[in-house]
Amino acid sequence: MADIKYEIIEHVAKLSESPKGWTKELNLVSWNGRDPKYDLRDWAPDKSKMGKGVTLTEEDMANLKDVLSNLDL
Repeated sequence: MADIKYEIIEHVAKLSESPKGWTKELNLVSWNGRDPKYDLRDWAPDKSKMGKGVTLTEEDMANLKDVLSNLDL
């Protein structure tokens, strides 16, 4: 399996933290040198490990923002 290279370009928000220090974060991430995309996933405290996540384009984020603004939370 090929190594996955990533660079966190911008930390947008920390949404939660587990007792073990893992954080659920929204970041702008460049994967394998590609253009950065918004990324929502769990990260180890030192950012050396990550959980499964979701990667979103700017268009996806704009659509999600519209959907969330219409929810009764």
